[in-house]
Amino acid sequence: MFSFFKKSGESPAAPETAATTAAAPAMQDQTGAAGAGKPSWGARLKQGLSRTREHLGKRLSGLFRRGGKIDAALFDELESILLSADVGVDATQSLLDQLQKRVAKDRLTEAYQLYSALQEALVSLLAPLEAPLVVEAHQPFVIMMAGVNGAGKTTTIGKLAKYYQSQGKTVLLAAGDTFRAAAREQLAVWGERNGVAVIAQEGGDSAAVIFDAITAARARHIDIVLADTAGRLPTQLHLMEEIRKVKRVIQKTDPQAPHEVLLVLDANTGQNAVAQVRAFDDALGVTGLVLTKLDGTAKGGVIAAIAQARPRPVRFIGVGESLDDLRPFVVTEFVEALFEDGGA
Repeated sequence: MFSFFKKSGESPAAPETAATTAAAPAMQDQTGAAGAGKPSWGARLKQGLSRTREHLGKRLSGLFRRGGKIDAALFDELESILLSADVGVDATQSLLDQLQKRVAKDRLTEAYQLYSALQEALVSLLAPLEAPLVVEAHQPFVIMMAGVNGAGKTTTIGKLAKYYQSQGKTVLLAAGDTFRAAAREQLAVWGERNGVAVIAQEGGDSAAVIFDAITAARARHIDIVLADTAGRLPTQLHLMEEIRKVKRVIQKTDPQAPHEVLLVLDANTGQNAVAQVRAFDDALGVTGLVLTKLDGTAKGGVIAAIAQARPRPVRFIGVGESLDDLRPFVVTEFVEALFEDGGA
């Protein structure tokens, strides 16, 4: 059953178990166990990162497989490869510094010996970003979604709804992007597909819609509220102030809310993603990131750039269009998928 309130000011109907607890078919577990005929998560991750691996993993493999000695020329070429993969200047320098220390410490001399050392250095750099989101501390647990237009916010909300339903959580969606009718309609489709209620209104104030949604969730004993917000460009200062207002209104329902400010980033934007993290973090206090569209032309290294410039937990990564192609970020899985085709 699907509930969609055209006006957020309407009093929500009495709690409807079917509407608020209907769960989508269970997802595969994170270990990658697949249903009949469906690839495991690990296989889909590798497939989704194939273009990143083509650009980064195979070039690195070629560099280290050529043989030869560790010298300045090798480090120069490695620097070029990392920079071209959106790793960023600071993160690239950090990785090179770690490798040079490893060379000195372990007295490495052959190029092939750097292959595994680079993987270990990358895992070490990204490790602080691996922090699964814990949603049990509050009810409802309010997740405020933010990001620029086109980053995949609304689609991510639909995928998160299914993810949390698969864990036995009840979910309610707040259509807080009141500036774009298509966003409300898209969220309504996701709500219907997942069997969850959507609180919305035509036009009006984003903060009011989300306030009503949280009130409804509290009355219905919903576990999680996923609150959409209008896309913002960090340079649009007046619009960034409006999203700050949304957060302040949310805090009127619960001083500790929103319990998570989740910034959705399109991995294809490269280094611009780092600028977005800085801007939204300064405005809202970002507590987590979702990196989408890693299956596109994205080079993947931007995660390393974020880890160096403004480390915030990467709660989820997206590598496809399917409902279950959004999963928690696991550093070792990610790095292994990048380097899967290489090695000395």
